[in-house]
Amino acid sequence: MAGYSHYIRKKLTLMIRKFIFRQLSLEKQVSYLKRKAVGLGTRLKDGRKIYLYMIDDLFVEVFYQNDRSEDAPEKLNMISGLINLNQYLEKDFRASF
Repeated sequence: MAGYSHYIRKKLTLMIRKFIFRQLSLEKQVSYLKRKAVGLGTRLKDGRKIYLYMIDDLFVEVFYQNDRSEDAPEKLNMISGLINLNQYLEKDFRASF
């Protein structure tokens, strides 16, 4: 039973962290990502360079002005969970053909 309560506490902590993250301004979200998240890399879509970050089970795509991570962020897209990320990327890949 102790393992189950640890799982519930961890899941609840992640949910609260995601909720707080979503309440931050775009600039603060990106600042947090740059400090705490793992940068997974970049991809090209419609001639734009998109930066992908991971924090816990939250994946975040960030679009920057001039496609440079040193410039101001324009927008971001949050995807919760690895399965959802894979489905999202597969759908996007298929739509490019």
